Amino acid sequence: MKIKPIKTEQDYDKALERLEVIFDAAPDTKEGDEAEILSMLIDNYENQYYPIEAPDPIEAIKIRMEEMNLKQKDLVGIIGGKSRVSEILNKKKKLTVEMIRELERVLHISASVLVNNYQLSK
Repeated sequence: MKIKPIKTEQDYDKALERLEVIFDAAPDTKEGDEAEILSMLIDNYENQYYPIEAPDPIEAIKIRMEEMNLKQKDLVGIIGGKSRVSEILNKKKKLTVEMIRELERVLHISASVLVNNYQLSK
């Protein structure tokens, strides 16, 4: 087992290739330990060089609406009246704490996604 820090894209590619070979290794074995350490190194490198941006709350709402076959009118009463729903989905107004609570309850979108900041449309 020759593990070293991942410092370059080439190191990253080699680590991924090796992990693919030993991925199914049994825990508490030499290869299992190597796979665990490589996973941590790869994760660290990816977090540093390929960070995942927080999802846009309004896009998350729209995606969930599509998944649940909901229309804009279906949110009336959940986040306000017809005009308020339109303002929110068109990014004219920000979500309030009460709206976030209701959306989390009804659409099952984590509040941690819904509280992310987003730009209002002009």
